[in-house]
Amino acid sequence: MNTLIQELKQLIIASLDLEDIRPDDIDARAPLFGDGLGLDSIDALELGVAIQKRYQIKLDANSADTRQHFYSVENLAKFIQSQQHA
Repeated sequence: MNTLIQELKQLIIASLDLEDIRPDDIDARAPLFGDGLGLDSIDALELGVAIQKRYQIKLDANSADTRQHFYSVENLAKFIQSQQHA
């Protein structure tokens, strides 16, 4: 799962043009929104599209589960793994 976490960190940086952030700067357990990385709803949309394209999984933007999956990089990695093995 560590490889997937690193891939996700790089995907976040690339898809959101976070030029001043390196993968090591992103805590895999920290919130992506609000006090954590500080992403907003537009970032969530862009990141969701990037994840869907990269990992060929479906996301429901209106689902409470999706909000939980997007809480942190670690949660995203767990969700993607569960979808790929389903």
